[in-house]
Amino acid sequence: MLVEEGIHTSVQCKLRYGPLAFVLGEKTTKKLTQYSKVITVDGNICSGKGKLAKQIAEKLGLKHFPEAGIHYADSITGDGKTLDIEFNGNCSLEKFYDDPKSNDGHSYRLQSWLYTNRLLQYADALEHLLSTGQGVVLERSIFSDFVFLEAMLKQGFIRKQCVEHYNDVKKVTICEYLPPHVVIYIDVPVPEIQNRIQKKGNPHEMKITSAYLQDIENAYKKTFLPEMSEKCEVLLCNAREAEDTEKVIEDIERLKCDKGPWLKQDDRTFHHLRMLVQNKLDVLNFTSFPVYLPEITVGSHQSDRIFNKFRA
Repeated sequence: MLVEEGIHTSVQCKLRYGPLAFVLGEKTTKKLTQYSKVITVDGNICSGKGKLAKQIAEKLGLKHFPEAGIHYADSITGDGKTLDIEFNGNCSLEKFYDDPKSNDGHSYRLQSWLYTNRLLQYADALEHLLSTGQGVVLERSIFSDFVFLEAMLKQGFIRKQCVEHYNDVKKVTICEYLPPHVVIYIDVPVPEIQNRIQKKGNPHEMKITSAYLQDIENAYKKTFLPEMSEKCEVLLCNAREAEDTEKVIEDIERLKCDKGPWLKQDDRTFHHLRMLVQNKLDVLNFTSFPVYLPEITVGSHQSDRIFNKFRA
């Protein structure tokens, strides 16, 4: 009977959550604790986000979501193997670093694809929290993704029309999701960021200019942090402070988290959100706009060819 109705009460169960499960008592608020939080760790390239996010998750017993890259969907579906570039937005970080002003529209195609993957990941993170009560820690999110778009525009990597398209997509997608409870921003000066990139030794990343890195930092400080401070708790730390995970955790635990839309939620609204985030086709439908934009528009013949190649 349970299999037929598609009821489940935990993410370990393969049965699908639905309205009947909600009616029969599957309520989110019963699972929530003081650690049922969405925490995002933000910062410039090579600022140490991944290390801090992982350590916070381990010490607080939360689920860590590494930064969603081009192949995020591949990693969580099928056999987990990376698919061909044609099935992953036809873009790559390496090409962007090597030629950010490529005249084939690659830079915006990349950023648009990355936003889609961040959207999928944020849906997965919310689904996990609402299904289990376990909090999550992410490296960046759909709420901070735009900092790269602003930097790309200022550096002349993309056109104004691309920004307009991005903002249209963001407007209809981001409003469907609750923001993080806590945003942690690691503030590392651009010269130090460049030193870290050089030490890392990635030949593609080493081509990133200081001007681009500075524009990313400016977008974080002038737009992202002020906006998020109205919706959630914002915790700032420098490079040295980010190394002291215990201190960061103490700061997190002192936060009151007494503002933002999470406080207005109940089992009914959590149910509707859970129904949305578990259906990834619905999540992705919000990113589709019937507009022609050369950077990302795929013609019918090309679409058929890619689809048939994927099936083969």
